[in-house]
Amino acid sequence: MNITQEKIDNLNAVLKVNIDAADYQARVDKAIKDHAKKAKMPGFRPGMVPPSHIKKMYGKSILVDEVNNLLSDTLNNYITEQKLDILGQPLPKVDDKQEYNWDFADNFEFNYEIGLAPAFDIDFSSKDKLTQYVIKIDDTTLAERIKNIRRSYGKMTNPDVSADDDVLYAQLTQLSPDGSVFDGGISNTTSVRIEQIKDAKIKKSLIGLKKDDEVTLDIQKAFGNDAPKVAAILGIDESEAADVKSNFKLTVKNVNRLEESDLNQEFFDKLFGAGVVTDEAGFKAKITEELESMMNQDSDRKLQNDIYQYSLDKVSFELPDEFLKRWLKATNENLSEEELEGGYKDFAQNLKWTLIENKIITGNNLEIKYDEVFAAAKQSLDAQFRMYSPTPLTEEQLGQYTVQYLQNKENANKVFEEVKALKTIDYIKSVVTLDKKDIFYNDFKELAK
Repeated sequence: MNITQEKIDNLNAVLKVNIDAADYQARVDKAIKDHAKKAKMPGFRPGMVPPSHIKKMYGKSILVDEVNNLLSDTLNNYITEQKLDILGQPLPKVDDKQEYNWDFADNFEFNYEIGLAPAFDIDFSSKDKLTQYVIKIDDTTLAERIKNIRRSYGKMTNPDVSADDDVLYAQLTQLSPDGSVFDGGISNTTSVRIEQIKDAKIKKSLIGLKKDDEVTLDIQKAFGNDAPKVAAILGIDESEAADVKSNFKLTVKNVNRLEESDLNQEFFDKLFGAGVVTDEAGFKAKITEELESMMNQDSDRKLQNDIYQYSLDKVSFELPDEFLKRWLKATNENLSEEELEGGYKDFAQNLKWTLIENKIITGNNLEIKYDEVFAAAKQSLDAQFRMYSPTPLTEEQLGQYTVQYLQNKENANKVFEEVKALKTIDYIKSVVTLDKKDIFYNDFKELAK
């Protein structure tokens, strides 16, 4: 058996594998004998089928399987021994025109294309500068958050007249162009939150309404042509919502108002525990602290994204694009040319980032330990459980769930890659210069769009 590499360029090569009959004969004979021992055929006792009979009936298919297995082993061993850093997997050359009889005496030659990982250097230093935003909470954001918290602990009332923060429980009835009720049209009883109305004129028309009052409105204009929102309000499919052009009559059935909770000690204790906060100033300080903590998570995510993009722009190298496109097509049979071309840019970017990650991890002897993977998985699961239950799991329960979660290979690989990415980001953060900049939350939201 002989295997050679023919370099096409720095990113592409062809592996030529020559296999003689002597290379595969022993493997084929053993496979035939093993098959004979397990075969159940009429006229023969179990395990007593002659190998010659098996060879006559199934010999060619067994030969094909064993040559393919030998070929796979040979390629993998060669790539490992030669320390070839390949991308994707070897692809059989489609222009090979050799045909074989598969008669147990053939010599075979197989040609495989391979894509080679590019050589590149990484030279991050303190000369590389990125902005790290420190988010500050402005008065408007703080007031909005406090209002929402107070309302979540408040009580529902039914005032006589609607105000801009109220919810109208109302009947929506589709109208004909002449203003009459459209026979067989859409009709739905639903809750309309006035503050969600996008059009200022329509919003104003819903303020000051009493039970049984009627208002005519353009439903699309009211919700800014938001098809999912229109669909939910009218109780129809989203696919239908975009085509609804007619006006609707809104008939008030009830006005609902969520009154804000009083800023008293009972309220403070419910939120933070007994005696932690004792006055309004302490309450505002606590909410500001919690908001800034949450917002700085957003800042961290932006910094991670900025580092990702900065790295891709700074570390420049080419990929064997045409080979990778062929490989993607070969390994995804249902992938259309349009999908391939549309998604290849993102694929190539992710691959480049993976190569940068690997270079940083190996070049700086960074380790990814099981404890780190376990801790990351545990934290993620804890956050998920808290979304559905206010009572957190015990450490023992959370640990058991984490062990079960990581027993799934796909889950374990996913968390491993997440930890690897964070370790890479942390390394870059430790090398480059991070210029800290204070920014109000609303300004940050615009920046992060």
